[in-house]
Amino acid sequence: MWKNLIVLGSMTVLLSGCGFFGMAEDEKQIPVAAPETLKAAANVVDNEGNEIGHMELTEGSDGVLISLGLTKVPEGEHGIHIHEVGKCEKPTFESAGAHFNPLEKQHGIENPKGPHLGDLPNIAPEEDGTVQVEFVAKNLTLEPGMENSILDKDGSAIVIHEGPDDYKTDPSGNSGDRIACGVISSSK
Repeated sequence: MWKNLIVLGSMTVLLSGCGFFGMAEDEKQIPVAAPETLKAAANVVDNEGNEIGHMELTEGSDGVLISLGLTKVPEGEHGIHIHEVGKCEKPTFESAGAHFNPLEKQHGIENPKGPHLGDLPNIAPEEDGTVQVEFVAKNLTLEPGMENSILDKDGSAIVIHEGPDDYKTDPSGNSGDRIACGVISSSK
């Protein structure tokens, strides 16, 4: 019984006591607003224009969190990169331009003169062709107007290549043809 009274008393204090922590009932409340989280997304299509997945990007304190979910990805490792133009004209996706590289570095995290800001880790599908990965791109932002923003005037795209990125060969890591692409756009 004492336990029930203690719980009931605690709940009464919690539910009635917001005024205990700094504001009298007649004081004007000051609105509090957290900064809006910047977000972007892309629908990923293959060389024939079939949608094979989706990518979501969320700005965080450590960089941009990239969440990628794909289906029907061919077996083996594949290089993926953020490319400098938000265009995905099939079948070659050359319209996406080169890797996103506003700092004019060379390709690859293992290249002493690199990497491009658009260089990302390789992906590999499960046996059923699906990919579900998350990672943080530390040097990118979704804040328009910044030098390292992928949401610049001509946009950006995610591109998946036929082979793995070797992380050192300029300009694209010997990752081969472009097999999938998605235009990245703000999704506030």
